[in-house]
Amino acid sequence: MQDLLEREIVKDNVVFKNHYVVENDHKAEILNGLLQSQKTLNPKFFYDTYGSELFEKITELPEYYLTRTERGILNKYAQDMAEHCGNNCILIEPGSGSSEKVRLLLDAIKPKAYVPMDIAGEFLQRSANKLGEEFPWLDIHAVCADFSQYKEVPEGLPKGKPVIFYPGSTLGNMTPEQATRFLSTLRQWLISDANNIGGALIGVDLHKPSSILHAAYNDEEGVTARFNLNALDNVNKLLSANFDTKNFEHQAFYNEEHKRIEMHLVSKVDHIVNFADTALAFSEGETIHTENSYKYSLGGFEELVNQSGFEIISSWLDDECLFSVHYLSVVCD
Repeated sequence: MQDLLEREIVKDNVVFKNHYVVENDHKAEILNGLLQSQKTLNPKFFYDTYGSELFEKITELPEYYLTRTERGILNKYAQDMAEHCGNNCILIEPGSGSSEKVRLLLDAIKPKAYVPMDIAGEFLQRSANKLGEEFPWLDIHAVCADFSQYKEVPEGLPKGKPVIFYPGSTLGNMTPEQATRFLSTLRQWLISDANNIGGALIGVDLHKPSSILHAAYNDEEGVTARFNLNALDNVNKLLSANFDTKNFEHQAFYNEEHKRIEMHLVSKVDHIVNFADTALAFSEGETIHTENSYKYSLGGFEELVNQSGFEIISSWLDDECLFSVHYLSVVCD
């Protein structure tokens, strides 16, 4: 962890930059959510090192169709996607995790540089170094940062056409209004250099029977439950709080009205949680809403894209139409 205190670390073909500093303003953000009538916690707090490792396990579960389906699409259509990305692009992946999916595209796209961005610094550094060993020709600029705070593309990256790679239906964690704002921000990233206006390659989960969705977020091994509960352990570390995960249980269900999976942590007993000078009371049955995962129709996603200043150039789906990947182009003013 000592290395993460350094601003920049260079190892062979990997540059690691630490732009993320854990500050006390986490307290204000977390408290703001927990003091609402429906308590909430930003899903970014899932992702300490252990949470990132748990998520990688989730992607390998038999119930979790999303990852294997998207991988199948990326494998099948990698060359088509590469043609849209163009030669020598700067491939930027916000929330990159272990960078597993980008491996399916690198040989086809041959980017000038790959920029993984993630909030979990130690996990990011380890993943970037592993990727660098597997792809010694690849120039990797790993950036530890909360990418949601960037209004423009990070400074200090190689020059070239930027292409955002945002797989895994992570966009679905946002409300449609939040997703529209986020895509509008990505548009600003892509037009920051008028000579190199870029595009975006984005994965989006599609509407499907609720039984498939329920199983995907309530796996038999309980990995998703551990992932959800780990957010409380992470808050304990960040704020010296005393959440006891034994007092909570995982809950995930499909909200038909809003077309989204909701994940909650349900308090099993009446109890009080303390951090710093704050005491939070929880009633039995009260929940913390930790994540949404919206599911889109193709038409609904296209409407969202158009509102954000993009247009869909190409779409790729699996045979069962469970998942989709889209290449978006900036609509110039």
